[in-house]
Amino acid sequence: MLKEFLKQKKFSVVKKLLRSVGESNFLGVDIGTASIKAAELEASPLTGAPRLNNYAILESYSHLDRLNTAIQTSSLKMLEKETAELLRAMLKKLGSKTKNAVASIPSFLAFTSLVEVPALSPQELAQTMRYQAQVIVPLPLSEVAIDWIPVGEYTDEKGVKKQQVFLVSVPNEVVLKYRSVFKAAGLNLKALEIEGLSLARALTFGDPTSTLLVDIGARSTAIMVAENGLLKYNAQTDFAGSSLTQAVASGLGVSVRRAEELKKQKGLLGQGGEYGLSTLMMPFLDVILSEVKRAKNIYEENYHGKIERVMLSGGGANLLGIEKYASSELQLPVVKADPWKKVEFPAAAAPILAEIGAPLAVAIGLGIRQFIS
Repeated sequence: MLKEFLKQKKFSVVKKLLRSVGESNFLGVDIGTASIKAAELEASPLTGAPRLNNYAILESYSHLDRLNTAIQTSSLKMLEKETAELLRAMLKKLGSKTKNAVASIPSFLAFTSLVEVPALSPQELAQTMRYQAQVIVPLPLSEVAIDWIPVGEYTDEKGVKKQQVFLVSVPNEVVLKYRSVFKAAGLNLKALEIEGLSLARALTFGDPTSTLLVDIGARSTAIMVAENGLLKYNAQTDFAGSSLTQAVASGLGVSVRRAEELKKQKGLLGQGGEYGLSTLMMPFLDVILSEVKRAKNIYEENYHGKIERVMLSGGGANLLGIEKYASSELQLPVVKADPWKKVEFPAAAAPILAEIGAPLAVAIGLGIRQFIS
């Protein structure tokens, strides 16, 4: 049934999935390379604002020992059976009130581009975007679902009004795999969107500050530009949190599990003999930051924007001392992601919000989409 739907609606599958929720509460589910994170949000009975009902973070460390055990990779590989089992186990612990879910797709599984075109009517824009997709997407259009989102406009040096449109393309294979995983886990997959859209919504909605979002995961780092809740640029690098862990393990001659523990405990703030820990990680962190600089330069040189700050999300954002170090290297204000500004939460959760906010930012962004889209 879904295959036939994909064939008949090849230009609108992602659009349908992105905008067909309409439920009072549901799970935002972020499936990464080595973790699954979920946030259940519902409308506050008092204010109607999004309220955190529950959350879960399930992490796997097996990928540190065996690279081929990642939940999913940039080669479109997803361990469907294993992922469904992990989801079921997490849901059992979570005790969710709903089976309706919205999920994110990692940046490395989608093709994206910021396209600049003259001001066009909606019909003209649709035709232009389909032509642009033929040029940009490295797959036949029959094998992908595409969508586009107007994200800005400006007047060029000749006085011509231009609009910026963010083009998204997702292989049908990815959509089918997500459908299969969520069905096997007993969930109703109501919507799919790339993780950058979720982050932009959670971290910059209503804020015009041009922000470079750096989402440091276990096996990849997504680098994005967002403002006013809109995603405008998307890139990624394979250097990420596990790169730092492997550096510590090799440098100290300890197991990767022990290296991961040391990284979380000490970060970049070691003293005396512990200082060696940060010196082992910094060369790899510098590679990530060099990719961030590169993305910043590409965006500023090509898309008529000026980056004003950097925001760190993902598990890597909790590395002690990373904000100060990154700010010094990037010569920009650097802050850790705070997705709670537009979300109500139980008072009992307040002490841990700072720790779980950056890792849960994508899931929160998925959870609040029906409230502010």
